[in-house]
Amino acid sequence: MRLGLGLDVGGTQCRWALADAQGQVVQEGLAGSFNGQQVHTKAGRDHIHQALASVRQVVQTASAAVAGSSATASGGQPALVAAWAGVTGFDGQGGEALQVHLARCLGLSPGALQLYNDVELAHRVSLSKGSGYLVYAGTGCIATYLDAQDQLHRVGGRGETLGDDGSGYWIGCQALKAVWRAEDEDPGYVQDSLLAQALFQAVGGASWEDTRRFMHLASRGDVGRLALAVAAVADQDPLARGLLQSAGLELGRLAALLIRHHGPRPVWLAGGAFELHPLLQSSMVHGLPEGTRVQRLKLAAHRGAARHAVGVSEFPS
Repeated sequence: MRLGLGLDVGGTQCRWALADAQGQVVQEGLAGSFNGQQVHTKAGRDHIHQALASVRQVVQTASAAVAGSSATASGGQPALVAAWAGVTGFDGQGGEALQVHLARCLGLSPGALQLYNDVELAHRVSLSKGSGYLVYAGTGCIATYLDAQDQLHRVGGRGETLGDDGSGYWIGCQALKAVWRAEDEDPGYVQDSLLAQALFQAVGGASWEDTRRFMHLASRGDVGRLALAVAAVADQDPLARGLLQSAGLELGRLAALLIRHHGPRPVWLAGGAFELHPLLQSSMVHGLPEGTRVQRLKLAAHRGAARHAVGVSEFPS
C-alpha cells in the first residue's frame, strides 16, 4: 500500500496531509513555517529540520504501520511513501539542494519528493492545464496560469518590497501607515479609531514606539496577520473597509493581466486573504471583463498534493 504526503509551506505556517492509496486523507496537521532560501545556510537548514520534525514522526509511524516494519537500516523510509511539496521562496534555483534536504528531514529518498514553490503546487493540484487562472492571496499574492503545454505563467508575487499589493502583508502595512498618517493630520485620531485600536492590540501597544518596534522585529507572517484586525472592524470603520476594497482591486488587476495576455478563462481564488472579508472578492471583480467567472477553490493544496502523490487527481469543472 502506498502513502502520499502533501506539504504546503507558506509564509505563516506549513500545512501537511497524508493520504492512502485511494487518495483519502487519513491525517493532516500544521508544522513550522520556513522558506526555500533557508537551505543555503546551516542555520536555515537546521530550522527546516526542526520545523519538519513532527511531520517526519507522522510519516515514520504511518509507513511503519502500513509496511509492517520500521524504517530501513540506512535511515530512509520505504519506497511506499511519495511526497509533493510546495515551498514559499523556492524559485527553482538550488532545487536539488532543497529537494535533498527536505527528503532527509522527512526520512524519504530524494526521488520520492516532487518539489514546487507553494503557488505552483496550489495551481497544479487544483486546476487542470489550460482551464483557468489562479489568484492566490495570503501573506503574499500572485496570479498564475498553467497552459496546455505545461508552462506556468505568472504575474505579481514580487515580494513585500517590490509588490504583493493586495496581500495580507500589504493590508497590514497599509493599515498601520494609514492610521499614523491620519494621526499626523488630526492629532488624537487614533484614540477614537476602531481600526487603530484593533491594530494596536495586535502590535502590543498604542504608541509609535510600539509600532516601530513591531515592524523592526515582526516576521512577514506577523505583519500579514494584522489583516485580521483590519477585517474585524471593516463593517464599522470606513478606513478599514476602504483598505480591503483597495486590496481587492489590486488582486483583480492581477487576474485582469492574465486575461489580457492569455484570453478569457475562469478565475479561481485561493489563500487565506479571501477568508478575511467578502469585500476582497466583491471588489476584485470590478476590474475584470464582464462575464468573467470568479469562484473560490475548495480544494486545500496540502490535501490535493497528498492525493497527487499517490496518483489520484481531481479538478473542479
